[in-house]
Amino acid sequence: MFDKSDRQDGTFSRSDFTYDRDADAYICPAGKPLRQRQKAYRMPRPLVDDDGMMRYRASKLDCEVCALKPKCCPNTPARKIPRSIHEGARDMARDIAATDDYVTSRRQRKKVEMLFAHLKRILRLDRLRLRGPNGAQDEFHLAAAAQNLRKLAKLLPDGPRAATA
Repeated sequence: MFDKSDRQDGTFSRSDFTYDRDADAYICPAGKPLRQRQKAYRMPRPLVDDDGMMRYRASKLDCEVCALKPKCCPNTPARKIPRSIHEGARDMARDIAATDDYVTSRRQRKKVEMLFAHLKRILRLDRLRLRGPNGAQDEFHLAAAAQNLRKLAKLLPDGPRAATA
């Protein structure tokens, strides 16, 4: 999963703010909460934009007196953080990606995926020409056999031999 929320201008990124799931709020580096602003007549549920984002805002009064304001929100009166409705799943994926088992699984998956990529690109198995499940199975087995023969030829001590006529 790609995370593009880091800022390059020297101000705090979203990763510098911690999300409190129980309070449904972000906590800034100074310890102040950023909450969703809801209108008085709305029910207490998350406000979601048309693009699937929830907007969390700090209090303007908190930001005015904060010593970290130049590093947090130098050009705006208060800090705003967008959060996707799918951010919980992304957090779970980030936690899984940090484990050693994930690194091992990724390395093993890469080996298999590279074989399929080779079949598609080099052996031109991007589409099947034979019809039906049996035809597809036969065509795939032939391509896999050709791929294995190429690998075996590379294992020979003097490399693949040229055909003699």
